[in-house]
Amino acid sequence: MQWPDTEQNFRNAIFESTPPTGITARAPREAEIRFCVYRNNITHSLSRALASRFAVIERLVGGAFFAAMAREFLHAHPPRSPVLHAWGAAFPAFLDDFAPVAHLPYLSAVARLELARGRAYHAADAPPADARALAQAAQEPARLYLDLHPSVQSLCAPQAFVSIWRANQAGTPPGRVVADHPQAAVVLRDARDQVQVLEVALGDIDCLGALQAGRSLLEAASLTQDPAALFTRLITAGAITRFSLGEAP
Repeated sequence: MQWPDTEQNFRNAIFESTPPTGITARAPREAEIRFCVYRNNITHSLSRALASRFAVIERLVGGAFFAAMAREFLHAHPPRSPVLHAWGAAFPAFLDDFAPVAHLPYLSAVARLELARGRAYHAADAPPADARALAQAAQEPARLYLDLHPSVQSLCAPQAFVSIWRANQAGTPPGRVVADHPQAAVVLRDARDQVQVLEVALGDIDCLGALQAGRSLLEAASLTQDPAALFTRLITAGAITRFSLGEAP
């Protein structure tokens, strides 16, 4: 057996019930027992990595339940990359279809928020645009086009996922959260390299989407009720990285 085949065979066995072919030991069944220990260690390590990335989900469902759910996710979506933070992207969609949590419809939205925070943390660097020059250019909104920081992501859901996420942060005093109303959020890494979760109006999501699609400031601003408040928050966070003046439509 060639080395790539051996490696793939070994990898597949980690997520199956039988050890890989070709491993040997002195005593009968010793190879199988040792491989089971190795498999359990990997499963535990990956489960804890998933819990670290989705800490609020673990808090909401409990540690024991999360560990069992993580094993199910691991078998359905084993890592495809040696970069560990790239694993887990399928977890929110997995929660949508995982029957034991069907009575918690907000879980996947909270998971998407946690996933977005991780992506924002690892996003590429980009310095903010000069605020004074930007303010001057904003006098011609029909010609102004903005580039947002690579970390900027927009999220919305029918449930109050932002409130649920905030209520489950360490040190937050306990309180009641009304979950059955829509919320929207912008996730970004600010100029101080801190990941922020900004609760915004639902129309703000359409506005940001228009900017990211290359539409002018004037066009994007028409999609939300208070564009000035949104743009002030973006400028303060350093989330506008470049701008240009083009031809008016």
